[in-house]
Amino acid sequence: MEEELKCPVCGSLFREPIILPCSHNVCLPCARTIAVQTPESEHAAGGGGGGDHADKLSLHSETDSGYGSYTPSLKSPNGVRVLPLVPAPPGAAAAPRGAGPASSSLTCPQCHRSASLDQRGLRGFQRNRLLEAIVQRYQQGRAAAAAAAKCQLCDRSPPEPAAVLCEQCEVLYCAACQLRCHPARGPFAKHRLAPPPAHPGAPGGGGDGGGGKGAGGGRKLPTCAEHDLENYSMYCVSCRSPVCYQCLEEGKHNKHDVKALGAMWKQHKAQLSQALNGVSDKAKEAKEFLVQLKNLLQQIQENGLDYEACLVAQCDALVDALTRQKAKLLTKVTKEREHKLKVVWDQINHCTLKLRQSTGLMEYCLEVIKENDPSGFLQISDALIKRVQVSQEQWVKGALEPKVSAEFDLTLDSEPLLQSIHQLDFIQMKCRVPPVPLLQLEKCCTRNNSVTLAWRMPPLSHNPVEGYILELDDGDGGQFREVYVGKETLCTIDGLHFNSTYNARVKAFNSSGVGPYSKTVILQTSDVAWFTFDPSSAHRDIVLSNDNQTATCNSYDDRVVLGTAAFSKGVHYWELHVDRYDNHPDPAFGIARINVVKDMMLGKDDKAWAMYVDNNRSWFMHCNSHTNRTEGGVSKGATVGVLLDLNKHNLTFYINGQQQGPPAFENIEGVFMPALSLNRNVQVTLHTGLEVPQSVKQPKLPNN
Repeated sequence: MEEELKCPVCGSLFREPIILPCSHNVCLPCARTIAVQTPESEHAAGGGGGGDHADKLSLHSETDSGYGSYTPSLKSPNGVRVLPLVPAPPGAAAAPRGAGPASSSLTCPQCHRSASLDQRGLRGFQRNRLLEAIVQRYQQGRAAAAAAAKCQLCDRSPPEPAAVLCEQCEVLYCAACQLRCHPARGPFAKHRLAPPPAHPGAPGGGGDGGGGKGAGGGRKLPTCAEHDLENYSMYCVSCRSPVCYQCLEEGKHNKHDVKALGAMWKQHKAQLSQALNGVSDKAKEAKEFLVQLKNLLQQIQENGLDYEACLVAQCDALVDALTRQKAKLLTKVTKEREHKLKVVWDQINHCTLKLRQSTGLMEYCLEVIKENDPSGFLQISDALIKRVQVSQEQWVKGALEPKVSAEFDLTLDSEPLLQSIHQLDFIQMKCRVPPVPLLQLEKCCTRNNSVTLAWRMPPLSHNPVEGYILELDDGDGGQFREVYVGKETLCTIDGLHFNSTYNARVKAFNSSGVGPYSKTVILQTSDVAWFTFDPSSAHRDIVLSNDNQTATCNSYDDRVVLGTAAFSKGVHYWELHVDRYDNHPDPAFGIARINVVKDMMLGKDDKAWAMYVDNNRSWFMHCNSHTNRTEGGVSKGATVGVLLDLNKHNLTFYINGQQQGPPAFENIEGVFMPALSLNRNVQVTLHTGLEVPQSVKQPKLPNN
């Protein structure tokens, strides 16, 4: 629990802890150290008094303090970098009452969130009375335990109080015996000397101890930070803080949802207790798991020795021919045993660390639950509940399972002929191909015409994996083809066909060969395309807004912008709404290749197929060839539709839901991207994910 009672800045037990808006705690002296203040006016800030100056943190800017553009920093024992307090300049006068206040902020050393200080400075943060009482009880209990611990090597009667405990020797020493029997040199140089442990019966281990009393046992009832004469009586659900009656009548909480302080206290206490039960169950499982791991160590040791004895017997039977190979095989067995032991020890250390953290949090929460201060409890209960829930979630499935087995997967074949002795080697799992990968269906997904697949190897699989091969069919049930080869276990494939069903599978490989395929997963791409204008490929004069759905232009010349989707198959339809239209410009709508020229009207080169239109008529254009002039133009509020049918290989345009002329272009093949050219007199907004029009009005006849 001691870790819960230490300040993250100074590393010592909390002194006058205050609660930051992020629910973390920090010592009041440390808060003065890490706070930063930037004056808002040019006058020098001065404090009205020593204590008030320190509480309101009237710090000066870097220029005023004489540090120039560089401010040195200090580093706390916990590694938190803090700015040193800058003294007020000599002769600085107090700021007039009407002058603009300096803006102060305090950055939490744990989550790094910044909190602004008002005119009250650090007095605006509430004191964590529960934590202060628990720290006081803990200090008293530790002092009593240290006083009760006696030296185990003293000749005196009674023995002297113990000063240190050697964690390696597990012996308590007084100062004199430690110098005489356990000097810090020679073999003892690497031993760790720690303070005497807390005595199980020492004060502070339970109850109210000597640090605090119950709410009805003499402790002064807490008063409101805003109204000193009022006690807390209600709990503001919106602000998650206790409030008094006057706060509800005239303060900022008068319109908030409030509930009775006692009811919320009991509710949050029940929630914390329920969450603690879950962590307690996991802690019990972890203790049992540690026993299992320690038994596993013994089994590995015994099995390793047995296997060594068997191996020696086999090697001796093969006499001289096996002598040279025997040492090599023993080395492999030893390495296997050391590998298993290392894995188990690593798992023991990791689990022990998690268990210690969970136990410390549990002890701290139990001390908090024993407190009878509702308002103080509710100040920290939300954060504690979340921490306990997170602590419970860290014991994920599989965390309490051994990573290795006690058995040695080594089989020595002693029957081959003498000439095969030099090729004799272990037959073990490490020499076999990898097992079947497991597809993680919860992470596999599709978006537009791209698919994402994820996979993993089975647990407790010891076969090495050098890489994976991902295969995908053609979307029509055709042959599989390799789309990815590498070590990653997550892959996204772009540029697939819309409204298509793809089958995917994956296999692993190593130096021994390629393993079997995984199960086949079926992925369906979107039937309609959702896309935006592409800022990366647009001309630099194009301005995009509205999440890249709206396009304007800074130039009077025509500039081209493409969409983010690429089409090579299927039927696709999108619309462009004309938001602004001035001075009879000629915007052009259509499709283009990725390498279309961006600084002239769409359709003037051989990489684009477009319809350009004014307020009276339209033309189709490709390779700067103008065809099919059609009456009817656009104005502000008009909608231009583009229908790309790659099944029939043609392109058709619509204005306000009516087909504009005949199909504009036919026999088009390849990969196309939505395209648009416009100048500064036009603004359009793109609408995608639309169904293909099923029925249209009769097209206008072209004007010959």
